[in-house]
Amino acid sequence: MENRIKTPSFKPLYLQVKELILERLRQRMWEPGDLLPSEAHLATELSVSQGTVRKALDELTSENLLRRSQGKGTFVSEHTAARSMFHFLNLVGSDGTKQIPVSRLLNVELRIGSEYEIEQLQLAPLSEVVSLTRLRVLQEQPAIFETVVLPARLVEGMEQIAEGIPNTLYHFYERHYGFSVTRANEKLRAIEATEAQANHLNVQPGSPLLSITRLAFSYDNNPVELRMSVCSTENHHYLSEMT
Repeated sequence: MENRIKTPSFKPLYLQVKELILERLRQRMWEPGDLLPSEAHLATELSVSQGTVRKALDELTSENLLRRSQGKGTFVSEHTAARSMFHFLNLVGSDGTKQIPVSRLLNVELRIGSEYEIEQLQLAPLSEVVSLTRLRVLQEQPAIFETVVLPARLVEGMEQIAEGIPNTLYHFYERHYGFSVTRANEKLRAIEATEAQANHLNVQPGSPLLSITRLAFSYDNNPVELRMSVCSTENHHYLSEMT
């Protein structure tokens, strides 16, 4: 692996440092939760100033790929069960409180991906995927009916351990399959409940539901998970926090 900044380059030096650190994260030179070398160590290793290293680390921290702990140093962000639950779950009670949902796994299977799934996950035609169907309950009310689709090559054997699949998937991916979700895009639209969706969510067919399609990515910006959720908003609403 290259340890030094390549010159000449039209990119600012701190961006080159950032990309090199990202490459090390992709190759899992540092695992989630690991302490990074000090700024001084990285600066010496890469033949740049500490200020350049600090700016690169600041950007990665603002993107939630790293986290700083005062007096301890900079760590690779990890998906603890609590963090992955509340960082990515945007459905809350009508009073705005965030609750931990209970997940009921309805089905898990290994199959050939649909044309849409193949396109979204950037897979070769006829690639296999693992598909999970879950019902998520908030405040004892059915709230989210979702299908989660993953490239089978990333989660080999998952379909055989249905009882071992936990409530918080991102933490599970990181610990058991060695890949991390670093960011996700969501698309929202209003739909009418189909009969099957209505049965799962305990609403009338034709009731308004919120459809959320989420595509999650890893360090290398490759899609690793497609999640299609339909949400009842009778007792919950979607909360978006912007900083």
